[in-house]
Amino acid sequence: MQMTIDAVTRRVVESDICENLYSIDWSFANRERAHEIEAIHPYPAKFIGELPGALMRTLSHPKGTLVFDPFAGSGTTLVEAQRLGLPSVGVDLNPIACLISRVKTGVAPVNLTESASRIVAAASKSVVKQTIKIPNVDHWFKADIQTAIAALLEELNGVEDIATYDALRLAISSILVRVSNQESDTRYAAIEKKITRENVFAHFVGAVDKLNKALVARDWSLAPAKVIEANTLTLNPKGLEGKVGLVVTSPPYPNAYEYWLYHKYRMWWLGFDPLAVKEQEIGARAHFFKRNHHTEEHFWGQMRDTFKLIDRVLVNRGYACFVIGRSKIHGKIIDNADIIQAVAKEVGFSTSARIERTISSTRKSFNLSHANIKTETVLVLQKS
Repeated sequence: MQMTIDAVTRRVVESDICENLYSIDWSFANRERAHEIEAIHPYPAKFIGELPGALMRTLSHPKGTLVFDPFAGSGTTLVEAQRLGLPSVGVDLNPIACLISRVKTGVAPVNLTESASRIVAAASKSVVKQTIKIPNVDHWFKADIQTAIAALLEELNGVEDIATYDALRLAISSILVRVSNQESDTRYAAIEKKITRENVFAHFVGAVDKLNKALVARDWSLAPAKVIEANTLTLNPKGLEGKVGLVVTSPPYPNAYEYWLYHKYRMWWLGFDPLAVKEQEIGARAHFFKRNHHTEEHFWGQMRDTFKLIDRVLVNRGYACFVIGRSKIHGKIIDNADIIQAVAKEVGFSTSARIERTISSTRKSFNLSHANIKTETVLVLQKS
């Protein structure tokens, strides 16, 4: 009899949850201005915090379990979990994304602005002698700009505190497009800019000051947030170090956003390999314009690998939430939510809610002609 009562109670609770999901204004037309922590570094097609926040507040998950984002990007899900006092873990292939997430969810370094001033004082007197081995670097960065950036990075090597080191590297990363010949973060074209070596140091100090103020302005306790730099499709579940109670994510869209390209020179300057990221990145346009190019079938396979992981780590009756738009592959419109929904069903997940939301017209992407996505789907799935 007890089992019957529990089953009835569970169905009633889950029915109420579904009703609550459909009552939310998913366009968030009257949303408040985002916290300044979300503006510390450029990132394309970002989650708005209200999305994961609404899902976490509405959906039940056992106490002590983790909120998991297998495609963490710039860490918005992890930040919103912290704001609600929930432990979380995020995985991303892109090292710049992981750096952003670590800093956003980590402790505010002590005396960060003073550290930046010392770095600048030393870098401004430094003479960089090594050759800068970055492809086509002279096209995108003037010679004096190159030596200024290299000097800053060289001086950073002496910083021992990990939180300070990460924060200062993130500040450098955040200004690289501004001090380069690239027109803007969303325009991949070289133009003439009146930027000097001294401007590089000034922009760096300004970025550190902005970052420090954002970190200090967080008015919530820092619940544990683990960031894993890895390929979700091949991740060992033991790396999560805990049971997952709720999944909230927005996976890359096939043939939509060029995350690796957006951060290509940032990765090279900070010592990472953007070409290795490109080869593994879901949805990179380069995969769709080569011999034996990717098709929607590749996305089916990638989502199957994703759900193998989710199925292994998510508690029974746990929810997996996906926010995803449509793709255009060689003239064909692909509804990626349909693919995720079908893959989820293969492993025993049911659909609790499927909601279309309008995306703000001010949201920018790197390849506007290929990623002009006006709506996206909020898909809430439940492990049976």
